Amino acid sequence: MTVETELGTAAETLTIASGDFDVQRISGLRQDLVAPTDPVLLERIKAEAALKAAGFASRMDEDGFRGGFAMPLKTWRLSARFGGQRILNGIPQTPHYGADLAAPAGAAIMAPADGVVALASPAMHFEGGLTMIDHGQGLISVYLHQSRLDVRAGDRIRAGQVIGAVGMTGRATGPHLCWRMKWRGRNLDPTLMTGLRPPF
Repeated sequence: MTVETELGTAAETLTIASGDFDVQRISGLRQDLVAPTDPVLLERIKAEAALKAAGFASRMDEDGFRGGFAMPLKTWRLSARFGGQRILNGIPQTPHYGADLAAPAGAAIMAPADGVVALASPAMHFEGGLTMIDHGQGLISVYLHQSRLDVRAGDRIRAGQVIGAVGMTGRATGPHLCWRMKWRGRNLDPTLMTGLRPPF
């Protein structure tokens, strides 16, 4: 890795450790939530993909992440770890780039750090109720399957503020929060930002 600034250049070689990832097989999902074919639905999914891309492209020139991150739920059970293989209705999918936190429907979801809402949409096809928060410098956290959204795009958010409620909207088989995070297009395990280490 090399970092260049006006003050000079610094380089360091990083060793990437092997990961330990789960395989989850989920059956009985509606076909349109696994391999949709309806042209109207495909157009909707394409439009939603553009909205999400715009949300991930947000670049707030602040540092809402400086104070660290807290878990977005008070009580939760990890039901799926980051990076696991998903096989839906027998069809292998891309890795699951989120941490699934099982919790009662309606449980409050809190912002884990300061930021600005980059996207808030109550009814995405796959994600259901979806919120994205820009914490600054390209670090975006994402909250899926919400039953309720309490914020709108452009809202300034403080750590601990309630942003919505746990649900099972979109592609979900039970009430939970799928918590995701990206930094400039790179998927991150958001639980590691809180200092948690498996098993937990």
